[in-house]
Amino acid sequence: MREVSANIFPSIVADLVKEANYRLPFGVKRLIVEFSKKESSPLGRYIFKQMLDNIEIAAKKGMPLCQDTGIQEIFVDIGRKVRIKGNLEKAINKGVSKGTKEGYLRASIVKSPLFERVNTKDNTPAVIHYKFISGDKVKITVMPKGFGSENAGDVKMLTPSQGLGGVKDFVLQVVKEKGPNACPPLFVGIGIGGSMSNVTLLAKQALIRPLNKSNSDKKIAKLEKELLQKINRLGIGPQGAGGKITALNVSIEDFPTHIGGLPVCVNLSCYLLRYKRAII
Repeated sequence: MREVSANIFPSIVADLVKEANYRLPFGVKRLIVEFSKKESSPLGRYIFKQMLDNIEIAAKKGMPLCQDTGIQEIFVDIGRKVRIKGNLEKAINKGVSKGTKEGYLRASIVKSPLFERVNTKDNTPAVIHYKFISGDKVKITVMPKGFGSENAGDVKMLTPSQGLGGVKDFVLQVVKEKGPNACPPLFVGIGIGGSMSNVTLLAKQALIRPLNKSNSDKKIAKLEKELLQKINRLGIGPQGAGGKITALNVSIEDFPTHIGGLPVCVNLSCYLLRYKRAII
């Protein structure tokens, strides 16, 4: 059994929070460049250029890619051969606070969602997801999720009779109605199955799956490609100004579900799909 002190996490998380807000993952930037060459609209091509300029300036100067530095969604995969010594959740939130302050990131979290919406002033508490995996490592992924795109997501409890067609129709409906407000071109994360509570997590996990990996199920992988094509025929275009490219990628994660249900969640990310990982 490997012992890992919780005391090492604040500095690691702080660095991830800053880096995620300053620099896009290589694969994300590569896709933006690739799809910018496919855009046929002059205005769309101009918007793509502005996006790429923004990405370069943020990385060079160590400045936030977007003024909305997001709610910090953090995925912690803990090896079964690891013992965490100390309060891990407290350490992670300490790191979020440290990174927010050191990185001069906008604090956007309010303590109560309904009453006295007072800002916590350091982007805490983070939304933390824990999962146990094999091995003796800890993998931590920090995903700052802005609410321009977060508010554009949706969940629907379909019936089994609605089937594949119902899933497709729902995804396209969400993107068509809400996508323009989510700063397209979009990354589309889709969760299918499970329950109402975990289908949303599936959609988030789909967003942070490596972009060079399709779903391992060939039928789901085919659906990912089909939905990307259909979304890019909607004509929403970069920043909703019209054009050929509305989405850059569609990722789907699924999970077994009840015989009476077909839960579906669509979680959108703007073109700035921000996340950083560390393995400890």
